[in-house]
Amino acid sequence: MDETCQWQGWRAAAERALYGPGGFYLRPEGPAGHFRTSVHASPLFAAAVARLLGEVAEELGSARVDLVDVGAGRGELLTGVLAATAGSGLAVRAVAVERAARPAGLDPRIEWTDRVPEGVRGLLFANEWLDNVPADVAEVDEAGAARYVEVRPDGTERLGPPVSGPDAEWLARWWPPAGPGTRAEIGRPRDEAWATAVGRLAAGRAVAVDYAHVRAARPPFGSLTGFRAGREVTPVPDGTCDLTAHVALDACGTAAAGLPAAELVTQREALRRLGVSGGRPPLSLASSDPAGYVRALASAGEAAELTARGGLGDFLWLVQRVPAGR
Repeated sequence: MDETCQWQGWRAAAERALYGPGGFYLRPEGPAGHFRTSVHASPLFAAAVARLLGEVAEELGSARVDLVDVGAGRGELLTGVLAATAGSGLAVRAVAVERAARPAGLDPRIEWTDRVPEGVRGLLFANEWLDNVPADVAEVDEAGAARYVEVRPDGTERLGPPVSGPDAEWLARWWPPAGPGTRAEIGRPRDEAWATAVGRLAAGRAVAVDYAHVRAARPPFGSLTGFRAGREVTPVPDGTCDLTAHVALDACGTAAAGLPAAELVTQREALRRLGVSGGRPPLSLASSDPAGYVRALASAGEAAELTARGGLGDFLWLVQRVPAGR
């Protein structure tokens, strides 16, 4: 392969490395083999999503409700929500949207597909999906022009042509180029992916949960990084590591036209509304119900991790309501 063929923009390189033949996200161990999400941190997260699903069902006036998990990993969240809703009276249609193959032994009630189905009535939930939608990287050169960053499979980079067209328009609106050497991830593909997903809802809510930033506080040198076996590593598009970049969720929130304004809230606040907090149980419980106190203490510890400042609690939730008959 000659040099011209090896150099690619980060969007194309990451698409191949993550989702191409032998790509990182198609491996049998799945994401859980390399990093820990809120879903893996505690069953409290699935229980909170189950409560949110119940709220949506009540708003729709129906006990039959869809739950679509976009970027479903190996079905861990759906498995947890089905367990949490057992006996609740909800009839949940659980749909996993994932590009990897269906894992062996998955609950047969969970449908498995590679795209969001049409006509969803209920809750579309995307936990750490958009950060893995590949995006091009731009860097400002010495003359002040934003240029695409090109990369080889070994991670070597160079500056490519100037950013132009819709990508340049997106940068100007959402992440204006700053001084030489500063970088940005061009989030237009994430906006389009989110708008497409939301467009499949007939009624209900769509929620995207991710490490994210807003226009007033973009990271000056971007956020592209890699993860392998639980450790942060240099991002190299060779299929051996996760490639992720924080999401401009404020931009995504305006991508679905004709809908009510989306809400952007921290995971800490979103989970608090759903009854998850890190408060310790009263010490008096230790005397009246020692076993209950131990269970409550363990639950409080898990809740504290999910809502911690500087950790999972800093995730942003983008909440988009989709009224029936829009």
